[in-house]
Amino acid sequence: MLIHRRKHADDAVKAADEALAPKTHRASEPSEERHETEAVCAPWISLQDICYSYGQEAEGGQLRALSLAHVSLNLYPGHTYVVTGPNGCGKSTLFRILAGLSFPESGRYLFHGEAVTRDRMNDREWSKTFYRRLGFLFQNSETQLFCKSVREEIAFGLLQLGLSGEEVQRRTEQYMDMLDIGALAERAPFHLSGGEKKRTALAAVLAMQPQTLILDEPEAGLDEDGEAWVTGFLASLKREDRLIIIATHSRRLAQEVGGEEIRMTKAHTISSGM
Repeated sequence: MLIHRRKHADDAVKAADEALAPKTHRASEPSEERHETEAVCAPWISLQDICYSYGQEAEGGQLRALSLAHVSLNLYPGHTYVVTGPNGCGKSTLFRILAGLSFPESGRYLFHGEAVTRDRMNDREWSKTFYRRLGFLFQNSETQLFCKSVREEIAFGLLQLGLSGEEVQRRTEQYMDMLDIGALAERAPFHLSGGEKKRTALAAVLAMQPQTLILDEPEAGLDEDGEAWVTGFLASLKREDRLIIIATHSRRLAQEVGGEEIRMTKAHTISSGM
């Protein structure tokens, strides 16, 4: 679970609905084509004028580099959002904020109506509830794999939730089967191929059964066959009671998984031409 996984990440840095044709809209404003339930459903995620920069300030001047500039988004359950944009536009920074790993310098991030802040994420019980509802897949799967075996990797977050041994074992077997990695159960994650690491990381995230999934370039590091597999698998995860947000450079993934495109620009904001 990311309560502890995020520490390891900083140390190094969920059947299927039909795929919807991609629709591009200005995500910070209401779309005429939004699902009718949004009229009575509050957004699960709301970003309000988020700004973020990184680097250090020097005496007599600033050396900080802008990463996000006045980003506002409302994201709703039952939707899949595909975040696209050039390298360096702030996609990964945006996703780290969504996952509670980084915090905006200004603006507000609301998750189910509650502000996500550094103080709250440092509260063990609050962050445990947060990560029970939200799962995050890092762009580099190795970043979140640190246990001695695939089986232990999947069980780790479940144990942090305080689930019974029987339930931990049941879910571990269930998600190893789902991701077709049962034969790898006793293998050390760092000995796996890129595709096997990706499946293991996905299994560990999905075993937590979060309603919100945030996936940072899930096709990264995969060959053509691996990308085809992850594209089909992600399409199968779409449900009315789930929010999925995917960052990608792959047009194939964006088109086949479907959903609504959110385009980020080199100016580190949401495209205004949508």
